[in-house]
Amino acid sequence: MVTLKGKQVYLRALEQNDLNFLYELENNTEVWEVSGTITPFSKDVLQLYLDNAHRDIYDVKQLRLVICTNEHKPVGLIDVFDFDPNHRRAGIGIIILDESQRNKGIGAEAITLLCDYLFDVLGLKQIYANILEENAPSLHLFKKLNFVAVGVKKDWVRFKNTYKNELLLQKINN
Repeated sequence: MVTLKGKQVYLRALEQNDLNFLYELENNTEVWEVSGTITPFSKDVLQLYLDNAHRDIYDVKQLRLVICTNEHKPVGLIDVFDFDPNHRRAGIGIIILDESQRNKGIGAEAITLLCDYLFDVLGLKQIYANILEENAPSLHLFKKLNFVAVGVKKDWVRFKNTYKNELLLQKINN
């Protein structure tokens, strides 16, 4: 049986009481470069998002889960986007908000839990991630989890008037 609980963390759906955590994360300018955010979010807008977060992945083609420690503390988010049930693929992204929680295996465990869910429950054939070429920690993390770099998108992401390359990594379920 596949569960969304590991040794250090578990993944859960967004809840109404996640508003302040979501507000802090989405408005943290230090992560805007990897999230693609360019303007702040109001609590009102995020509340509307939370009100609709229950919608089915087959309907909205995306899923956002909260990464929680076993002490029930939210530490990050892991997203499924571009969900394509016809081609049986989806993209994923992850952010651990508190830098002190990074490099402790939390991200690896969350990605592993999500990949198991996507492969075993939703029956996907492949999962991909888009990672900035200069983001060595994320590249290392995904490659450690058997994602393979399959392409480079040149000058793909513009941030602070600088263009950066983005790598496409895939994990195929054989």
